[in-house]
Amino acid sequence: MTDAQKQRLETQLWNIANELRGKMGADEFRDYILGFIFYKYLSEKQHIFANKLLETEDVKDYTNVTGEEDIDAIREESLIKLGYFLRPNELFEAITIRGNADTEGKSNFILEDLQSILNSIEQSTMGTESEDDFNQLFEDLDLGSTKLGRSVEARNTLIAKVLSHLDKIDFALEDSESDVLGDAYEYLIAQFASGAGKKAGEFYTPQQVSKILAKIVTLDKSRIKSAYDPACGSGSLLLRISREAEVGEFFGQELNRTTYNLARMNMILHDVHFSRFDIKQEDTLEHPQHLDHSFDVVVANPPFSAKWKGKDNPLNETDDRFSQYGVLAPSSKADFAFVQHMIYQLNDSGTMAVVLPHGVLFRGATEGKIREYIIKEQNYLDAVIGLPANLFYGTSIPACILIFKKCRVHDDDILFIDASQDFEKIGNQNALTDDHVTKIIETYATRETLDKYSHVAPLSEVAESDYNLNIPRYIDTFEEEKPVDIEAVAAELYALEGAMQDTNATITGFCKELGIPSPF
Repeated sequence: MTDAQKQRLETQLWNIANELRGKMGADEFRDYILGFIFYKYLSEKQHIFANKLLETEDVKDYTNVTGEEDIDAIREESLIKLGYFLRPNELFEAITIRGNADTEGKSNFILEDLQSILNSIEQSTMGTESEDDFNQLFEDLDLGSTKLGRSVEARNTLIAKVLSHLDKIDFALEDSESDVLGDAYEYLIAQFASGAGKKAGEFYTPQQVSKILAKIVTLDKSRIKSAYDPACGSGSLLLRISREAEVGEFFGQELNRTTYNLARMNMILHDVHFSRFDIKQEDTLEHPQHLDHSFDVVVANPPFSAKWKGKDNPLNETDDRFSQYGVLAPSSKADFAFVQHMIYQLNDSGTMAVVLPHGVLFRGATEGKIREYIIKEQNYLDAVIGLPANLFYGTSIPACILIFKKCRVHDDDILFIDASQDFEKIGNQNALTDDHVTKIIETYATRETLDKYSHVAPLSEVAESDYNLNIPRYIDTFEEEKPVDIEAVAAELYALEGAMQDTNATITGFCKELGIPSPF
């Protein structure tokens, strides 16, 4: 599929999403449109898979299969291969046709049937290996919400119309070389994030920032056994890694229930088999779900300076993730608690990259002690990358990327990169271009010192700064101003003064002719 075709698909889907825009907030109509797209995807995957099973049968098209024995056989194979099952009359196309059939001048009633189908998808997985991945996946699609319309008829008409628009779009799922729908889904998530204000940070990392993290953790690697994100949001950051290297398994944890559902949908829609991902819904710091694993790659964009229980939970002081540092991250700022958790789950040969607010580089007290322990005792910190302000939806503060490795090649220094001035303005947001990203990655890979951009600091230099990582301590970005020619400026001011006196005299003459007082 060409870039033009891809862009057309994105535009089509966004236009359909706007059918719902006037009815509800951005985060709400996001859940509906992404849920309907996901249902269409599941339906088309089922249809394609069933048709392949029917290639040697008399009936070639799954929509025409009526025998229960045939349907049961397809169900059995579908649950193994796809992880879910849809009957012929439950396919997206079938319910759309029923909803848009003109009966006495209005659409047929399909709300109950549609809700039943969505429930049936979840129920089809019960007792199978995919049950956890589909459990309550459609719970945010409340088809009875008055936000879709004040009357049942209005809700039914709107949903039937949205389904009809989606039904006309070719998702090109039989093109095994294309992930155009996955790209379009990511595009929609980004569009929703741009309009979701502070809530955007709960589920989306800007694409270019995700690209930096993904490229760094996969540097010189073509295959990764496991990737983990303890604050995975929509799962986009994990999926970004798979664009840079082959990933065996994805692991993630997300606190927000709606976002957790979105992450599972995103995985499935990107054709990640249910056996290859394990996304859990819980508080990562208080109830970690994957402590029995260590990972090749650990990435995250955790919520900036979120509150956590810290000392209020006595168990944290003896928790293996935090106990060796001697102190806990403050309850008002969980940034280093996430770092400690991620370090704990990083394997000895792995790479970890985390996006954090700039404050983690220089804040003192317990955070300063944790920072010193990581650098002085563990020697895990490999690089610090400063990013421009106003990159992230919902906050304008500047952020940084910290890179950690347990077995560092360059174990006697830390690389600092100041990319804070490299951005372009797009609307109210700052954004990184591909050139900006490439410059960061190449500088990290070569560990090259560039004037006013990067510096390789020996550990002794960091120790002399009391383990304060504030980037201006290591990279001088001061630009000398051009010398001012005082005589030329004085001459210019003298000339201006003369011109002003001439103008005043002219105005005074006009006033005299008009018989009015002069202002001078």
